[in-house]
Amino acid sequence: MKKVLLHIPNAITSLNLLCGALGIAFLFRDRIDIAFWMLIAAAVFDFLDGFAARLLNAYSPLGKELDSLADAISFGLLPAFMLYVVYLPAAPREWMAFIPFLVAVFSALRLAKFNVDSRQTSSFLGLPSPANALLIAAAVYYTRDNLSWQELMQTSWFIPCMSVVLSFLLISNLPMFSLKLKGFGFRENKVRYIFLGLCLVLVIALLVTGNHPGLAMMGCISLYIIMSGILRISGHHQ
Repeated sequence: MKKVLLHIPNAITSLNLLCGALGIAFLFRDRIDIAFWMLIAAAVFDFLDGFAARLLNAYSPLGKELDSLADAISFGLLPAFMLYVVYLPAAPREWMAFIPFLVAVFSALRLAKFNVDSRQTSSFLGLPSPANALLIAAAVYYTRDNLSWQELMQTSWFIPCMSVVLSFLLISNLPMFSLKLKGFGFRENKVRYIFLGLCLVLVIALLVTGNHPGLAMMGCISLYIIMSGILRISGHHQ
């Protein structure tokens, strides 16, 4: 029975990887919208595999390795391709179009660093690769429906700078709080509940006023980075 249970989180992780691969395939078909939702689905499966492992107490070395490999595809290669597809027509030099793939490289480094760093059991050091990928996916998806944002994303400098800054954040030592709940009490989860509450208000406010869902997601991930920075400066990080 134990062996059967071990396969459940691994199956969910495999769905994460499959969504990442399908997202890349849809980019080649010029379907950024579907690629965006594939990345969202990958993030959901990434959350569910850990939840299932904890619920079933079904941890395994294979599952840990598979999770990192899946994340490298879904939250490293897929968002890098998304930036590449948007930037390719605007790159002033052909070689510059490949700068976004720094995101794939540094996402893999971030995942490897996480696997061997015992300090990251209850919080993170550096921007988590799923959060980074969601920020990129939201920014790219938003270009479909906002001409001003599209013009900004397709300037010669914006995406290269974005790629470099996010790559740095991935492997930085900036403490980032985890969204994994420590029970359900408010005191031990204060930062998480405040963040989730602010996100809910932000999303409702933006969507009610007719804004794009991509903008709402960018706002939430930006809020996560800002709150982590404030907690670092104030000396309170969880």
